Amino acid sequence: MFDFVILAFLAVLVVLGLRRPFIWVLTYLYVDIVVPQQVGYVFLPDLKVSLITFILAFAGWIMFDNKKGTQVSIRQGILLAFLIWCGFTTAIAEFPESAALKWAWVWKSMLFALFLPLVLRTRLRLEAAVYVSVLSLATIVISGGIKTLLTGGGYGVLVTLSASNSGIYEGSTLSTVTIACIPLVWWLAMHGTILPARTKSAIFLAVALTGASLLIPIGTQARTGLLCVAFLGLLLLRSVPNKFAFGAAAGLLVLLSIPFLPQSFQERMGTISNYQADQSASTRLQVWDWTLDYVAENPIGGGFDVYLANSFTYETVETIREGNVERTERTEVTESRRAFHSSYFEVLGEQGVFGFLLWTLLHGTGLVAMERLRRRGRESDDPELQRWGTLANALQQVQLVYLFGALFVGVAYQPFIMTVLAMQMALTGLVVQGDRRENQRERKKRLAARRERGREVASS
Repeated sequence: MFDFVILAFLAVLVVLGLRRPFIWVLTYLYVDIVVPQQVGYVFLPDLKVSLITFILAFAGWIMFDNKKGTQVSIRQGILLAFLIWCGFTTAIAEFPESAALKWAWVWKSMLFALFLPLVLRTRLRLEAAVYVSVLSLATIVISGGIKTLLTGGGYGVLVTLSASNSGIYEGSTLSTVTIACIPLVWWLAMHGTILPARTKSAIFLAVALTGASLLIPIGTQARTGLLCVAFLGLLLLRSVPNKFAFGAAAGLLVLLSIPFLPQSFQERMGTISNYQADQSASTRLQVWDWTLDYVAENPIGGGFDVYLANSFTYETVETIREGNVERTERTEVTESRRAFHSSYFEVLGEQGVFGFLLWTLLHGTGLVAMERLRRRGRESDDPELQRWGTLANALQQVQLVYLFGALFVGVAYQPFIMTVLAMQMALTGLVVQGDRRENQRERKKRLAARRERGREVASS
């Protein structure tokens, strides 16, 4: 029954797209985030939902969409270079079959990110893309939040819409994405125009969705999620008008929530400060050290999933207290074929030094571009530019939280962050278009003034 409901929903979107092809782009955004083929149980897993909507999105733009205002940015060039480089390293990958499986979804994620700014050429379209992305993620977040309240969750236990433990449904990835997305939730609540902003219902929905998002790290018991919450709190201090009140309220909320947190969650979070006793954390450090050695010998990288080549032995150190006596227990652990658990080392190991530089440049230019727009909006008297400045601030916060969480999770190529980068490019393009229109108006005014002065001189 569930499969039929999702299929009917997708069918309605496809039919609506016959009249407004841009809806097919929004449909693919929904499919890319929710991954309905993983949610279904009967026939949805066998349908090529992602491929079908991917083709429709491109076909609709090529055949029916107005290309007026379409422009290509330098950042799209950087992303294209990164896509080509990933294709090259896939061709020479150490593990061709595994690399091909990852490449099968990575290239679509990057190509769609290249394509999206060409389509989001109006204010309405950009806002619609933000709405669909947030609401699509909300379908997962609300489910996870409710189940956390009812069951308390657990590491590797919480099941949201899908029982899959891959992609966005992996615990640490979901925690990172949901916390990162909170600034966009509030931008829509305070500045959205498609639905009424600053209303009681908008604020209530934003509060509810924020609460559900904060429950996800508790339900998944992902340490990365807790760190992302703390980091987002620090970022928000730059934007909130009353920093002292915000900090006091956040601290009070943390203190009040501690008694209600599951004991298993508190114990797992306690391993953050004692990484030497935690096998998972110790393994990550060993993988990162192995990656540096590998890249030193293979500067062009080893292609996707090159971590399958790693193997190492190390010791965990744990202090055990028995009464008034403490003793240190050392355990030798041998590991192999362990994932990177860090986007930075993931890109470095798989794409080498050049690929890592491209990836860093892609994100660095995005942060700089959003900072410029944020400051322009803050200093401008134009309400429209102020609104875009707040969106730039939200997108920058999303990216920063995501990049912080990426220190501990391999999410470098995830569709969500690629979509965020595409929105940044689209936003920059819209502001540039607005500047050009304003310059044209100013030139016309100056030209008209010169003509008027010329007529006055001639008549005199």
